[in-house]
Amino acid sequence: MSEIEREAMEYDVVIVGAGPAGLSAAIRLKQLDSELNVVVLEKGSEVGAHILSGAVLDPCGLDALMPDWKEKGAPLNTPVKQDNFYMLGEAGEIRVPNFPMPPLMNNHGNYIVSMGNVCRWMAEQAEELGVEIFPGMACSELVYGDNGEVKGVVAGVFGLEEDGSFGPNTEPGMELHGKYVFLSEGVRGSLAKEVIAKYNLQDGKEPQKFGLGMKEIWEVDPAKHNEGEVTHTMGWPLGSNAGGGSFIYHLENNQVFVGFVVHLNYKNPHLFPYMEFQRFKHHPKIADLLEGGKRVAYGARAISEGGYQSMPKMVAPGVALLGCSVGMVNVPRIKGNHNAMLSGKAAAEAAFGAIKADRSGDELSDYEIDVRSGEIGKDLKKVRNVKPIWSKWGLTASLMLGGLDMWTNTLGFSLFGTVKHGKNDAEATEEASKHKPIDYPKPDGKLSFDRLTNVSFSMTNHEESQPCHLRLADENVPLAVNLPKFAEPAQRYCPAGVYEVVEEEGKDTRFVMNFQNCVHCKTCDIKDPSQNITWVTPQGGDGPNYPNM
Repeated sequence: MSEIEREAMEYDVVIVGAGPAGLSAAIRLKQLDSELNVVVLEKGSEVGAHILSGAVLDPCGLDALMPDWKEKGAPLNTPVKQDNFYMLGEAGEIRVPNFPMPPLMNNHGNYIVSMGNVCRWMAEQAEELGVEIFPGMACSELVYGDNGEVKGVVAGVFGLEEDGSFGPNTEPGMELHGKYVFLSEGVRGSLAKEVIAKYNLQDGKEPQKFGLGMKEIWEVDPAKHNEGEVTHTMGWPLGSNAGGGSFIYHLENNQVFVGFVVHLNYKNPHLFPYMEFQRFKHHPKIADLLEGGKRVAYGARAISEGGYQSMPKMVAPGVALLGCSVGMVNVPRIKGNHNAMLSGKAAAEAAFGAIKADRSGDELSDYEIDVRSGEIGKDLKKVRNVKPIWSKWGLTASLMLGGLDMWTNTLGFSLFGTVKHGKNDAEATEEASKHKPIDYPKPDGKLSFDRLTNVSFSMTNHEESQPCHLRLADENVPLAVNLPKFAEPAQRYCPAGVYEVVEEEGKDTRFVMNFQNCVHCKTCDIKDPSQNITWVTPQGGDGPNYPNM
């Protein structure tokens, strides 16, 4: 759309995404030089709107960024006081003792938090330092300079016609230019995906791997609530069908965060991750906790799981990838927010040094070196083999060999070197004829819920007249290829019920995309076996509006 005339605003650094990485970068830049012009663009209706509450936060990132975070009132109010690990069977469980766990698995000193509230608080700190933060401003395009560098983004396009064209009521948005652009969009961000492809940043690296994380917030019976308790489970109901597990965090005010992760490299296209989550809650141990309680929110998001060997090159001319745009989650710990904050700090310091040296639009190589050789690299290198061992040899091997590898890495060496991932998650999907369909029990409306009912608890909303933000490269593929070959798994892998195959008597079979339901998890962009679906950013303010918990 280069023919569209837009106003342009100039900044020193333009940051896309007001998550922990982007906000940390903004804060650090202003700490280093209060005169720098820094802007943060957030597609959610407000900071935190697209972050479903509930995480265990390692405060090392905050310690490095703002050592006085306690005095400043950071909302880290629930220290972890109890760690539980269970292996589930269909009717019972086995407690895994804590003592054989590698030290890095210990949650002592960590906090159960609402990351939405943490980011809202961080945004306040950033604004006090002079950072400009614009919520409801989706970034739909990159702007390139004369030498092929990224020099900015297009933000704030509203009112496009259904076919994507400009109409009489279209607001064309504006260009925001920076000496450097930071992309902190989270997992599988559309701009980061473009940058990785354009500059071949994944070359020489293992493919990125992903999981689908689904989460509900419950208010439970006070008699069953244990503030500060953290529980992780593995095993049932997934068994050998897929890798994954659950987390249950007891926060304040009788609230419990119930989450379930399914690794997206599963083979059976009949697998229904959302229904595995709903079935999980009927396990006697989980059902006892939730019975008599009330679900108050639901959401889903893809999780980067490739780790150290899958991180792409993080810099290209004029641009740097931060946090989950790179993939900095420590998989066995299910933690990435601390590394996201550290990456934002490192990128800010690299950009500050470059700007002071009168540079712009080049590669911030110091940032890449800092991440790979510093605390982030050390954190991820220790656990780099857990996910590929699990994927190749299963849960039992992961517990034994992965645990051994984490122990030896703690001592500074690995018996396995660096294990490769191999296929990406789309390629891992096998033909439906090789697998049996899975019969899932119907949700009971008390502990388990149908997708559309749960989506209503994400408060997701999209302007229906805008273009569909889920793009098919070939509209024939879902019915001509994916349906006969893979039983069209989009019907099942989407945790929001966006995709349907509609068969009506006397009518042709139709593939329907209910994009209004989308909770921006990006699973379709990742798992579609034909790689036919591309998720692009809808207009600003659309999508989930997760509650302030």
